[in-house]
Amino acid sequence: MTQARRRLVCPWRGTARRAVLPLCVWLAGAGTALAAETITSARFTEPTSRYAHGVLGDAEEWEALEIKTNNASNDTLSSNAVLRKNTYTIRLPLTSVFEDVAPRLADVDGDGNPEVVVVETSVTQGASLAIYDAKGKRAATPYIGTRNRWLAPVAVADLDGDGFVELAYIDRPHLMKTLRVWRFENGALSEIATFGGVTNHRVGETDIAGGLRDCGTGPEMIVANANWTRLMAVTLQNASLVARDIGPHKNRNSFNRALECR
Repeated sequence: MTQARRRLVCPWRGTARRAVLPLCVWLAGAGTALAAETITSARFTEPTSRYAHGVLGDAEEWEALEIKTNNASNDTLSSNAVLRKNTYTIRLPLTSVFEDVAPRLADVDGDGNPEVVVVETSVTQGASLAIYDAKGKRAATPYIGTRNRWLAPVAVADLDGDGFVELAYIDRPHLMKTLRVWRFENGALSEIATFGGVTNHRVGETDIAGGLRDCGTGPEMIVANANWTRLMAVTLQNASLVARDIGPHKNRNSFNRALECR
């Protein structure tokens, strides 16, 4: 396959646990003038063992999210956010943790500036996918509903070219293996499509496989089939998810080659 221009919204593919991600390279509002305060980086801090699920290879998760901006402001800070020298620290209550490899930066609302997308888990209700800015939580998908149940993000992008950004993840990649896509519109998330029989993570792995590519025909989500024998490219078309087989799965190099349009 000829390699074409790729537009990876959040380059977290292959990112290991405890990594720090740079600013995403594909922002929905590219070309828009940056606002006075812009998120420049994010990372998890304050490890905690209060939720020993261990799905990512260890018994520690994260209690706090640290967000750095270029020009911080005290305006409308949420009750669990603290600001020091252009760095916001958002600390979760004892009932929740960040259960994730690293925060992802992406322009979700289309204003030209990134938000932060993370897996936030209730210790009693399992995982959700949440959107934060420097002041606090903007929106989130519902918790799965049972403790020790997780989700693995796939992509944050305008997947169908309608001008709105979608958030995609695999719901319970070790059990249900269902791709879910939610659209962010008017400040809220709504589920628009699902597709079963795919996955992007195995218990104990410290990274999340696959991600998003554009090989010249539009965004494609790269995942594995349920038994990890084949790679699948999934697109959002007319509010439905359409999958095609793009070759055998052997290891992470298979994913890397697919994401590089090879």
